[in-house]
Amino acid sequence: MQLLVSDANILIDLEEGGLLTAFFDLPYEFTVPDILFYEELEEQHVHLLEMGLAVRELNSETMSYAFTLTQKASGPSRNDCFAIALAKQEQCPLLSGDKALRKLAKKELVATNGSIWVVSRLIEEQLITVAEARVSYEKMKAAGRRLPWKIAEEELAKIE
Repeated sequence: MQLLVSDANILIDLEEGGLLTAFFDLPYEFTVPDILFYEELEEQHVHLLEMGLAVRELNSETMSYAFTLTQKASGPSRNDCFAIALAKQEQCPLLSGDKALRKLAKKELVATNGSIWVVSRLIEEQLITVAEARVSYEKMKAAGRRLPWKIAEEELAKIE
């Protein structure tokens, strides 16, 4: 099963959209850097561990790389840099909807997908319908999540 490293934004988008259960039913293994989990998710989202989220440590070499990224990056947070570093360490894609993080990941040659990709995968795997995806997007929008809504709708229209 392919591993995907996630940032916090994707998980929060999916939670706001009511899609977490379906997300963890996708044929992937999901992980986040340990420090990102403990600083951003543990307090309000500890249930993610029970749902299937794994927490991984960066090895010493990757930790050095992450600190180098934080020094040269303008935009992504320190924890975002840890997510890129873990994806690079594990040689797998990164899940992020953060524009600055995606830009840095591209520079660092780390493949990146976002919430729209996840929702499309949920539909392709028949875990949700297009109608359910639209309802989820409305919930995300109402919660103040910032996705490129026009692109989200275009993707749903392609699938229909």
